[in-house]
Parts: sequence; structure tokens; C-alpha cells
Amino acid sequence: MQGFIQSYIKVYRPLISKLNELLSEYKLSYSLWQVIFYLKNNGPSALVDMSNYYHVEKPSITRRVQRLEKMDFIKVIPGKDKREKLIQLTDTGERIYQACRKKITDLEYNVMKGIPLDKQIAAFQLLSKIKQNISDIENNR
Repeated sequence: MQGFIQSYIKVYRPLISKLNELLSEYKLSYSLWQVIFYLKNNGPSALVDMSNYYHVEKPSITRRVQRLEKMDFIKVIPGKDKREKLIQLTDTGERIYQACRKKITDLEYNVMKGIPLDKQIAAFQLLSKIKQNISDIENNR
């Protein structure tokens, strides 16, 4: 279907802008939120795990982590061996997560308003399938 990518970008960019606006109250951006979200849902993690999950270069994650550490939202803890560093949320980071999660949930509710539940579920399934297809393309290179 021609035009799908353009249609997707027309939704993606304004949504990310809205998220950045919403998160700015906490001096966060969506890219910083991704680290907080990942840690909340996966527990203490290595930088490489986040990098792989989001398909971004490790230096990008490192910069985000350094910024969040200065804000006291995350902290570095020792890993199983001396070379491994794990990142985890601080108590402040947990509170920020809860506050932002509520606002993001409200935004999600508002952008899905008027869309029947079955179509919302279909959209989730469609996006998951598209992600899988992209992964398949990358793996077949």
C-alpha cells in the first residue's frame, strides 16, 4: 500500500511532539522517558540491553543515562562482574514514572477517543506485525 509510511509519519511526529510537551514539565523528553519506561518494565538493566531494545546506538543510550543520573532519576549499580554496570530507577525516578505514566495514559485515552475497542486492538496487532516484518527484513540481510 503506497503512502503508508507517509501516513504513519503524519501521526508519529505530532504524537512525539505532544509527548515531549507533556514530559517537559518534568524536564524530560520522549527519548529520556524511554529509558525510564524500560527500567520500570524490565528492572535493573545494562546499557546494551536498552540499546538493543530500542535499536539505537549505545552512545545515545549512554548520553540519556548520564542526563537522567544527573537528575537523580536513575543510578548505576554494580553488576555480576566488575565490568558490567546496571542501571536502575531511584525513588525519585519511580515517582516521576508514576506521574508521567498517568499523563501519558490520559493522552493515549484522548488520542484513541471515538475509536471502537475492536479497532484499537486491531491497531495494536497491526503495529506489532509491522515491527515483526521490519525485524524479519533486518535479519534476512
